[in-house]
Amino acid sequence: MANKILSTGIPYKTLPESYIRPENERPNLSQVSDCENVPVIDLGAKDRTQTIHQVFNACKNYGFFQVINHGVSKELAEKMQKVAREFFDMSVEEKMKLYSDDPTKTLRLSTSFNVNKEEVHNWRDYLRLHCWPLEQYVPEWPSNPPSFKEIVSKYIKEVRELGFRVQELISESLGLEKDYIKNVLGDQGQHMALNYYPECPEPEMTYGLPGHTDPNALTILLQDLQVSGLQIFKDGKWLAVKPQPDAFVINIGDQLQALSNGIYKSVWHRAVVNTDKPRLSVASFLCPANDALISAPTPLTANGSPAVYRDYTYPEYYKTFWSRNLDQEHCLELFKNQT
Repeated sequence: MANKILSTGIPYKTLPESYIRPENERPNLSQVSDCENVPVIDLGAKDRTQTIHQVFNACKNYGFFQVINHGVSKELAEKMQKVAREFFDMSVEEKMKLYSDDPTKTLRLSTSFNVNKEEVHNWRDYLRLHCWPLEQYVPEWPSNPPSFKEIVSKYIKEVRELGFRVQELISESLGLEKDYIKNVLGDQGQHMALNYYPECPEPEMTYGLPGHTDPNALTILLQDLQVSGLQIFKDGKWLAVKPQPDAFVINIGDQLQALSNGIYKSVWHRAVVNTDKPRLSVASFLCPANDALISAPTPLTANGSPAVYRDYTYPEYYKTFWSRNLDQEHCLELFKNQT
């Protein structure tokens, strides 16, 4: 790449060759339709039984849903988006102080997905942060923009509580005790990715991120309301997910697919780009503790339903995930029990 990162402030007039996908791997944007009946779940509703039923249907049939009345302050969400934009608007020299190609680093600015392994790169820059426990990671976070540490710390806490509320609903929707998933996952790690997708001269020929699932337990996505780009794969088709005001997108990750014994689906999703405006998103990831054992719950295997996946730890899974290209077969397939 001529530049290590895309967010140089200089518009691209043509797509660099290293970003051009083979013809059979392009997004075919003209064939994408809107995702109708996107599950939107009101976490402020009084009928918990109905909410649990909605969560079950969304996790089983879609693998994602949007939540409203979620408890995260609207003002804080707006500040989070603002400080993320301020970060990517900084000078290239300032941003490059944080650049790394090493996916094991707990703080790094990078581009694409895994630039050391990819044959074709993705049209994305991102700042990846490890976030929990806060006292361990905040000191290494960027000092610029000046408000970054304060805003992100507050945001992390509120999003974490939202994630725990959602995990309780997912537990109950599977017929498990409310705290079952939280207890199995242990003292959950938390990561964040600030994603920046610049304007692209030829969006039909590349991706922001190609189709993939998330390796963690739960993803909580704050979308750019002005520029859409998230698409999910359902019933053999790619569907565009329109941003909902004051909502978060909740993605079921690979670990919840395994813990549900395959009842719930880790949603296959991708990010596309456009010629008109840059797009920003903020993804928060809840991850099992390193000593958590991912194993199908006994109640889900008691009626003659064998465990779909073998027992494993998250570090084993995570290492496998990052050793591959993003768009290879679903990583969870490698952890299936042999029949």
